[in-house]
Amino acid sequence: MGEHKHVDLHIGKFEAPQWMKTLSFVLMAIGLITFAVGLIKNQDRLWTSYLVSFFFFSCMGLSGLFWVAINNTAKAGWSVSIRRFAEATTSFIPFILVFGLILLFGFKKLFIWADPKILAESPVIAAKTAYLNPTFFVIRLLVFVVGCMIFKWVMVGNSLKQDKTGDDNLTHKNVGPAVGFIAFFALAFSFFSVDLIMSLLPTWYSTIFGIYCFSGLFQAGLAFLAITIVFMRRSGLVKGYVTVEHQHDVVKYLKGFSIFWAYIAFSQFMLMWYANIPEETEYYIMRSMGGWMSISVGLLIFRFVVPFLALLPRAAKRSDTNVLLISTLVLVMQYVDIYWMVYPNFNDGHVVFGFWEIGIFAGFAGLFLLCIMNFWTKNSLVPLKDPRMHEALNHHVAY
Repeated sequence: MGEHKHVDLHIGKFEAPQWMKTLSFVLMAIGLITFAVGLIKNQDRLWTSYLVSFFFFSCMGLSGLFWVAINNTAKAGWSVSIRRFAEATTSFIPFILVFGLILLFGFKKLFIWADPKILAESPVIAAKTAYLNPTFFVIRLLVFVVGCMIFKWVMVGNSLKQDKTGDDNLTHKNVGPAVGFIAFFALAFSFFSVDLIMSLLPTWYSTIFGIYCFSGLFQAGLAFLAITIVFMRRSGLVKGYVTVEHQHDVVKYLKGFSIFWAYIAFSQFMLMWYANIPEETEYYIMRSMGGWMSISVGLLIFRFVVPFLALLPRAAKRSDTNVLLISTLVLVMQYVDIYWMVYPNFNDGHVVFGFWEIGIFAGFAGLFLLCIMNFWTKNSLVPLKDPRMHEALNHHVAY
């Protein structure tokens, strides 16, 4: 164990800088303008770019709730002081419902199985209509998002309530909902991923697609958490409560899930390549033609190889600059990965990227940033009255 050194504790109140507020509103304005122009000029590109950004930021919000759930389930004490950073991202979850309903307006532009002509021409797709039909799609979407909202209100609500009441029982009351959420999330997020992404190519299937999407979700969520920790430590608002020791362990998680993502990605590819069954290989054939091969290789290098090697040394996990660079790279690769899953199904399989993708992403990013700033402004940055806070304050990484 490392030698314990006394550190003065200081918790400040977060006040969003004016430039951050301005930036968030400018980004949202760009997104709204892009969306409005896209409805008139280019609905095909509008809805594909909308789907990519919607799924990206949905994953960001959900990753925070999953982090809260697993730490409550494990009754972890070391992570108490950084839990509020993850809780902040869950403030975006209600907007998943809003933007999910908006997505329904582009339904026929995205999902060919919603077109009666396609069903008449393809018996393979028509055979899946018991699952792939608009009514059941909407029901699954509502069940998933509303379910996540309920778990969020319970777990994050108890955490915030404890700030006011100091009731230790609220910590223990979160264990049950946390376990329930993990069970719910395991199944429901798989449906969410299959419905929004895999069903874009309804003739293809993968039994681990949901796990693949989850691995990307949590790796990206950990990257964002690591970035937040670095900036909060530098701000001096959480002095003594959040240290390089917490950063070290979160980055270990990040490195671990970089490996997990690669493992799932390789498992999905290798089994299909080895079996060489046409209805399985079409997905990868589409992503090995033209510019998509370069993106496929880039994903492997920059989402696995670089983060794994760059985060391997102990000192690298404790270097703010290194953590910021690699975490940002992981977030970029999360977007590229979702783009890689969606776009080969459209635009005649060509690689296209430009105004529509950037503008829509900017709008979502602005709202996501605003949600987080509002959460931090209204609530304490650290759950000071959590009974396990002493474990977080005395947390040290021995290796």
